[in-house]
Amino acid sequence: MITITDLCCYQCQIQPLVTLKPFHISRPGNPLKNVKKLRFSLNQKRNVAIEASNTNSRKRYAPNDRKKREEKPVEEGIPIDQVKTLVKFKSRYNYIRVIEVSRRADHPFAGSRLLLLDAPGNIHSVSFIFKLLTETYFDVFATFPPILPPGGGPLGILGFGAGSAARIILKLYPEVIIHGWELDPSVISVGREYFSLLKLENDNPDRLFINIGDALNASVRDGFSGILVDLFCKGSVIPQLQDSTTWEKLKASLRKGGRIMVNVGGSCIEAEDSSIDGKMVMEKTLNAMYKVFPGKIFVLSLGRRKEDSSIALTGDLPHLDSWRLLLPASLRGYVKMWTPFNGVQ
Repeated sequence: MITITDLCCYQCQIQPLVTLKPFHISRPGNPLKNVKKLRFSLNQKRNVAIEASNTNSRKRYAPNDRKKREEKPVEEGIPIDQVKTLVKFKSRYNYIRVIEVSRRADHPFAGSRLLLLDAPGNIHSVSFIFKLLTETYFDVFATFPPILPPGGGPLGILGFGAGSAARIILKLYPEVIIHGWELDPSVISVGREYFSLLKLENDNPDRLFINIGDALNASVRDGFSGILVDLFCKGSVIPQLQDSTTWEKLKASLRKGGRIMVNVGGSCIEAEDSSIDGKMVMEKTLNAMYKVFPGKIFVLSLGRRKEDSSIALTGDLPHLDSWRLLLPASLRGYVKMWTPFNGVQ
Protein backbone atom coordinates (compact mmCIF):
# COMPACT_ATOMS: atom_id res chain seq x y z
CA MET A 1 0.00 0.00 0.00
CA ILE A 2 1.47 3.35 -1.04
CA THR A 3 -0.03 6.52 0.39
CA ILE A 4 0.55 10.13 -0.54
CA THR A 5 -0.73 12.82 1.82
CA ASP A 6 -0.63 16.47 0.99
CA LEU A 7 -2.23 19.85 0.86
CA CYS A 8 -4.55 21.13 3.57
CA CYS A 9 -5.15 24.54 2.03
CA TYR A 10 -5.55 25.44 -1.62
CA GLN A 11 -6.47 28.58 -3.47
CA CYS A 12 -8.57 28.59 -6.62
CA GLN A 13 -8.20 31.62 -8.88
CA ILE A 14 -6.93 33.67 -5.95
CA GLN A 15 -10.23 33.68 -4.09
CA PRO A 16 -10.31 33.13 -0.30
CA LEU A 17 -8.51 29.90 0.50
CA VAL A 18 -10.46 26.67 0.15
CA THR A 19 -9.55 24.00 2.69
CA LEU A 20 -8.94 20.56 1.23
CA LYS A 21 -8.51 17.35 3.15
CA PRO A 22 -5.24 15.45 2.81
CA PHE A 23 -5.52 12.96 -0.02
CA HIS A 24 -4.38 9.38 -0.33
CA ILE A 25 -3.11 7.14 -3.07
CA SER A 26 -4.32 3.59 -2.61
CA ARG A 27 -3.99 0.43 -4.63
CA PRO A 28 -7.27 -0.69 -6.24
CA GLY A 29 -9.22 -3.03 -3.99
CA ASN A 30 -7.15 -2.33 -0.90
CA PRO A 31 -8.57 -0.60 2.18
CA LEU A 32 -6.96 2.62 3.24
CA LYS A 33 -3.95 2.15 5.47
CA ASN A 34 -2.87 3.98 8.56
CA VAL A 35 -0.74 6.99 7.72
CA LYS A 36 0.07 10.19 9.49
CA LYS A 37 -1.96 12.90 7.78
CA LEU A 38 0.41 15.77 7.17
CA ARG A 39 -1.27 19.16 6.89
CA PHE A 40 0.12 21.71 4.50
CA SER A 41 -0.78 25.17 3.32
CA LEU A 42 -0.70 26.71 -0.12
CA ASN A 43 2.48 28.69 0.44
CA GLN A 44 4.82 26.09 1.83
CA LYS A 45 7.02 23.63 0.01
CA ARG A 46 4.13 21.23 -0.28
CA ASN A 47 4.90 17.77 1.03
CA VAL A 48 4.27 14.51 -0.74
CA ALA A 49 5.04 11.76 1.76
CA ILE A 50 5.14 8.20 0.40
CA GLU A 51 4.67 5.63 3.12
CA ALA A 52 3.88 1.92 3.37
CA SER A 53 1.74 0.44 6.12
CA ASN A 54 0.02 -2.83 6.96
CA THR A 55 -2.54 -1.42 9.39
CA ASN A 56 -6.15 -1.03 8.35
CA SER A 57 -7.28 2.50 9.21
CA ARG A 58 -11.01 2.16 8.66
CA LYS A 59 -12.37 3.72 11.80
CA ARG A 60 -15.05 1.92 13.82
CA TYR A 61 -17.80 4.34 14.86
CA ALA A 62 -20.10 3.96 17.82
CA PRO A 63 -23.81 4.50 17.07
CA ASN A 64 -23.73 8.04 18.43
CA ASP A 65 -20.89 8.83 16.02
CA ARG A 66 -22.97 8.01 12.93
CA LYS A 67 -23.78 11.65 12.15
CA LYS A 68 -20.11 12.55 12.44
CA ARG A 69 -19.22 9.72 10.06
CA GLU A 70 -21.76 10.94 7.52
CA GLU A 71 -20.33 14.47 7.70
CA LYS A 72 -16.75 13.26 7.29
CA PRO A 73 -16.73 10.15 5.11
CA VAL A 74 -13.57 8.13 4.70
CA GLU A 75 -11.76 9.30 1.59
CA GLU A 76 -10.98 6.65 -1.02
CA GLY A 77 -8.01 8.57 -2.33
CA ILE A 78 -6.37 9.01 -5.70
CA PRO A 79 -5.61 5.75 -7.55
CA ILE A 80 -1.95 4.83 -7.61
CA ASP A 81 -2.02 4.51 -11.40
CA GLN A 82 -2.66 8.27 -11.62
CA VAL A 83 0.76 9.16 -10.19
CA LYS A 84 3.98 8.30 -12.00
CA THR A 85 7.57 8.72 -10.83
CA LEU A 86 9.62 9.94 -13.79
CA VAL A 87 13.02 9.97 -12.12
CA LYS A 88 14.57 9.67 -8.66
CA PHE A 89 18.17 9.83 -7.55
CA LYS A 90 20.49 11.33 -4.96
CA SER A 91 22.65 14.30 -5.90
CA ARG A 92 25.37 15.88 -3.84
CA TYR A 93 22.82 18.11 -2.10
CA ASN A 94 19.37 16.52 -2.47
CA TYR A 95 17.27 13.43 -2.83
CA ILE A 96 15.55 14.35 -6.11
CA ARG A 97 12.28 13.00 -7.44
CA VAL A 98 10.04 14.11 -10.29
CA ILE A 99 6.41 12.99 -10.07
CA GLU A 100 3.74 13.37 -12.73
CA VAL A 101 0.09 13.52 -11.71
CA SER A 102 -2.45 12.31 -14.24
CA ARG A 103 -4.92 14.78 -15.69
CA ARG A 104 -7.62 12.29 -14.64
CA ALA A 105 -6.82 12.80 -10.98
CA ASP A 106 -9.40 14.62 -8.88
CA HIS A 107 -6.89 16.97 -7.28
CA PRO A 108 -5.54 20.52 -7.74
CA PHE A 109 -2.24 19.07 -9.01
CA ALA A 110 -3.93 17.03 -11.76
CA GLY A 111 -1.94 17.34 -14.97
CA SER A 112 1.18 18.61 -13.22
CA ARG A 113 4.80 17.64 -12.72
CA LEU A 114 6.24 18.10 -9.26
CA LEU A 115 9.88 18.43 -8.23
CA LEU A 116 10.38 16.85 -4.79
CA LEU A 117 13.55 17.39 -2.80
CA ASP A 118 14.85 15.89 0.44
CA ALA A 119 13.48 13.03 2.50
CA PRO A 120 10.14 14.66 3.41
CA GLY A 121 9.40 15.14 -0.29
CA ASN A 122 8.78 18.89 -0.17
CA ILE A 123 7.66 20.32 -3.51
CA HIS A 124 10.12 22.84 -4.92
CA SER A 125 8.68 23.29 -8.41
CA VAL A 126 5.28 22.82 -10.06
CA SER A 127 4.56 22.80 -13.78
CA PHE A 128 1.25 22.24 -15.58
CA ILE A 129 0.89 21.21 -19.19
CA PHE A 130 -1.99 23.47 -20.16
CA LYS A 131 -1.89 26.40 -17.76
CA LEU A 132 0.62 28.98 -16.58
CA LEU A 133 -0.45 29.71 -13.01
CA THR A 134 0.16 27.04 -10.39
CA GLU A 135 -2.26 28.11 -7.64
CA THR A 136 0.65 27.93 -5.21
CA TYR A 137 2.92 30.55 -3.64
CA PHE A 138 4.73 30.87 -6.98
CA ASP A 139 1.71 32.90 -8.10
CA VAL A 140 2.27 35.30 -5.19
CA PHE A 141 5.85 35.72 -6.38
CA ALA A 142 4.41 36.67 -9.78
CA THR A 143 2.78 39.76 -8.25
CA PHE A 144 6.23 41.18 -7.41
CA PRO A 145 7.52 42.89 -10.61
CA PRO A 146 4.91 45.69 -10.81
CA ILE A 147 6.01 47.16 -7.45
CA LEU A 148 9.71 47.27 -8.30
CA PRO A 149 11.41 50.51 -9.40
CA PRO A 150 10.74 51.09 -13.12
CA GLY A 151 13.74 50.38 -15.30
CA GLY A 152 15.50 49.47 -12.10
CA GLY A 153 17.54 46.45 -13.08
CA PRO A 154 17.18 42.68 -13.00
CA LEU A 155 15.14 40.51 -10.68
CA GLY A 156 17.07 37.93 -8.66
CA ILE A 157 15.60 34.54 -7.77
CA LEU A 158 17.53 32.88 -4.97
CA GLY A 159 16.54 29.22 -4.87
CA PHE A 160 15.66 28.81 -8.54
CA GLY A 161 14.52 25.18 -8.46
CA ALA A 162 13.19 24.07 -11.84
CA GLY A 163 12.04 27.59 -12.70
CA SER A 164 8.38 27.73 -11.65
CA ALA A 165 8.46 31.39 -10.59
CA ALA A 166 10.65 32.44 -13.52
CA ARG A 167 8.30 30.82 -16.06
CA ILE A 168 5.29 32.79 -14.84
CA ILE A 169 7.14 36.11 -14.53
CA LEU A 170 8.80 35.91 -17.93
CA LYS A 171 5.43 35.26 -19.55
CA LEU A 172 3.52 37.99 -17.74
CA TYR A 173 6.15 40.74 -17.79
CA PRO A 174 8.04 40.99 -21.12
CA GLU A 175 10.35 43.68 -19.77
CA VAL A 176 11.69 41.70 -16.79
CA ILE A 177 15.21 40.23 -16.78
CA ILE A 178 15.86 37.39 -14.33
CA HIS A 179 19.10 36.19 -12.78
CA GLY A 180 18.52 32.93 -10.90
CA TRP A 181 20.75 31.09 -8.43
CA GLU A 182 20.55 27.39 -7.62
CA LEU A 183 23.07 25.50 -5.48
CA ASP A 184 22.46 22.04 -6.94
CA PRO A 185 23.34 21.64 -10.65
CA SER A 186 21.32 18.42 -10.71
CA VAL A 187 18.15 20.40 -9.96
CA ILE A 188 18.80 22.58 -13.00
CA SER A 189 19.48 19.49 -15.13
CA VAL A 190 16.19 17.96 -14.02
CA GLY A 191 14.44 21.25 -14.72
CA ARG A 192 15.78 21.29 -18.26
CA GLU A 193 14.77 17.70 -18.95
CA TYR A 194 11.41 17.44 -17.20
CA PHE A 195 10.12 21.02 -16.69
CA SER A 196 10.84 22.64 -20.08
CA LEU A 197 13.51 24.85 -18.51
CA LEU A 198 15.79 24.44 -21.52
CA LYS A 199 13.04 25.75 -23.79
CA LEU A 200 12.45 28.65 -21.42
CA GLU A 201 16.15 29.53 -21.62
CA ASN A 202 16.22 29.23 -25.40
CA ASP A 203 13.09 31.37 -25.75
CA ASN A 204 14.54 34.06 -23.45
CA PRO A 205 18.30 34.17 -24.12
CA ASP A 206 18.54 37.86 -23.16
CA ARG A 207 16.16 37.70 -20.22
CA LEU A 208 17.00 34.55 -18.23
CA PHE A 209 20.41 33.83 -16.73
CA ILE A 210 20.94 30.83 -14.43
CA ASN A 211 23.87 30.67 -12.03
CA ILE A 212 25.05 27.58 -10.14
CA GLY A 213 26.35 28.40 -6.69
CA ASP A 214 25.58 29.85 -3.27
CA ALA A 215 22.57 32.13 -3.66
CA LEU A 216 23.65 34.23 -0.70
CA ASN A 217 26.61 35.40 -2.78
CA ALA A 218 24.36 36.56 -5.63
CA SER A 219 25.14 39.93 -7.15
CA VAL A 220 24.75 41.89 -10.36
CA ARG A 221 26.29 45.12 -11.53
CA ASP A 222 24.42 48.14 -10.11
CA GLY A 223 22.23 45.90 -7.95
CA PHE A 224 18.91 44.11 -8.18
CA SER A 225 15.59 45.89 -8.51
CA GLY A 226 14.09 43.05 -6.51
CA ILE A 227 14.99 39.68 -5.02
CA LEU A 228 12.77 36.62 -4.57
CA VAL A 229 14.09 34.39 -1.78
CA ASP A 230 13.00 30.74 -1.67
CA LEU A 231 15.84 29.01 0.18
CA PHE A 232 15.22 25.71 1.93
CA CYS A 233 17.48 22.88 3.00
CA LYS A 234 16.37 19.52 4.37
CA GLY A 235 12.79 20.72 4.52
CA SER A 236 13.39 23.96 6.44
CA VAL A 237 14.15 27.59 5.73
CA ILE A 238 17.95 27.79 5.73
CA PRO A 239 19.39 28.95 9.10
CA GLN A 240 21.27 31.87 7.52
CA LEU A 241 17.93 33.61 7.03
CA GLN A 242 17.48 33.78 10.80
CA ASP A 243 20.61 35.94 10.98
CA SER A 244 20.15 39.69 10.45
CA THR A 245 23.60 39.98 8.86
CA THR A 246 22.28 37.93 5.93
CA TRP A 247 19.54 40.49 5.38
CA GLU A 248 22.02 43.33 5.65
CA LYS A 249 23.97 41.71 2.84
CA LEU A 250 20.89 41.16 0.70
CA LYS A 251 19.72 44.72 1.32
CA ALA A 252 23.10 45.98 0.14
CA SER A 253 22.66 44.09 -3.13
CA LEU A 254 19.51 46.09 -3.97
CA ARG A 255 19.50 49.33 -5.92
CA LYS A 256 17.53 52.33 -4.68
CA GLY A 257 13.85 51.49 -4.23
CA GLY A 258 14.46 47.75 -4.48
CA ARG A 259 12.51 45.19 -2.48
CA ILE A 260 12.73 41.60 -1.31
CA MET A 261 9.91 39.02 -1.27
CA VAL A 262 10.56 35.90 0.79
CA ASN A 263 9.02 32.49 1.39
CA VAL A 264 9.42 32.33 5.18
CA GLY A 265 7.66 28.98 5.58
CA GLY A 266 5.59 28.28 8.67
CA SER A 267 4.17 25.56 10.88
CA CYS A 268 3.08 23.50 7.88
CA ILE A 269 6.64 22.95 6.68
CA GLU A 270 7.99 19.49 7.46
CA ALA A 271 11.73 19.36 8.09
CA GLU A 272 13.85 16.23 8.02
CA ASP A 273 14.76 17.00 11.63
CA SER A 274 11.51 16.54 13.55
CA SER A 275 12.79 18.78 16.36
CA ILE A 276 12.66 21.82 14.05
CA ASP A 277 9.53 23.91 14.61
CA GLY A 278 8.44 25.54 11.35
CA LYS A 279 6.52 28.29 13.13
CA MET A 280 9.52 29.17 15.26
CA VAL A 281 11.80 29.24 12.21
CA MET A 282 9.32 31.53 10.45
CA GLU A 283 9.23 33.90 13.42
CA LYS A 284 13.00 33.98 13.75
CA THR A 285 13.31 34.70 10.02
CA LEU A 286 10.78 37.54 10.22
CA ASN A 287 12.46 39.03 13.29
CA ALA A 288 15.86 38.95 11.58
CA MET A 289 14.32 40.76 8.60
CA TYR A 290 12.63 43.29 10.88
CA LYS A 291 15.96 44.31 12.40
CA VAL A 292 17.17 45.34 8.97
CA PHE A 293 13.85 46.69 7.64
CA PRO A 294 12.17 48.10 10.80
CA GLY A 295 8.56 49.07 10.20
CA LYS A 296 8.82 47.95 6.60
CA ILE A 297 7.92 44.26 6.69
CA PHE A 298 4.54 43.00 5.47
CA VAL A 299 3.29 39.42 5.63
CA LEU A 300 0.85 37.49 3.49
CA SER A 301 -0.50 34.39 5.22
CA LEU A 302 -1.74 31.58 3.02
CA GLY A 303 -2.78 28.99 5.57
CA ARG A 304 -5.91 28.60 7.63
CA ARG A 305 -3.96 30.08 10.52
CA LYS A 306 -1.53 32.95 10.10
CA GLU A 307 1.37 30.84 11.37
CA ASP A 308 0.74 28.03 8.86
CA SER A 309 2.69 29.45 5.95
CA SER A 310 3.66 32.95 4.88
CA ILE A 311 5.34 35.24 2.37
CA ALA A 312 7.15 38.40 3.54
CA LEU A 313 7.69 41.66 1.66
CA THR A 314 10.10 44.49 2.44
CA GLY A 315 9.63 48.21 1.86
CA ASP A 316 6.70 50.57 2.20
CA LEU A 317 3.33 49.04 1.41
CA PRO A 318 2.54 49.90 -2.22
CA HIS A 319 -0.62 51.76 -3.17
CA LEU A 320 -2.92 48.76 -3.32
CA ASP A 321 -5.34 49.93 -6.00
CA SER A 322 -2.49 50.90 -8.31
CA TRP A 323 -0.79 47.57 -7.68
CA ARG A 324 -3.98 45.64 -8.47
CA LEU A 325 -4.44 47.40 -11.78
CA LEU A 326 -0.95 46.38 -12.88
CA LEU A 327 -1.68 42.68 -12.33
CA PRO A 328 -3.59 40.11 -14.39
CA ALA A 329 -7.10 39.65 -13.03
CA SER A 330 -6.27 36.18 -11.73
CA LEU A 331 -3.59 37.58 -9.39
CA ARG A 332 -5.30 40.68 -8.05
CA GLY A 333 -6.84 38.99 -5.02
CA TYR A 334 -3.44 38.65 -3.37
CA VAL A 335 -2.94 42.40 -3.03
CA LYS A 336 -5.43 42.85 -0.19
CA MET A 337 -3.94 39.99 1.85
CA TRP A 338 -0.82 41.80 3.06
CA THR A 339 -0.63 42.87 6.73
CA PRO A 340 2.09 44.78 8.63
CA PHE A 341 4.58 42.85 10.75
CA ASN A 342 5.75 44.54 13.93
CA GLY A 343 8.01 41.90 15.39
CA VAL A 344 7.49 38.74 17.44
CA GLN A 345 8.53 38.74 21.07
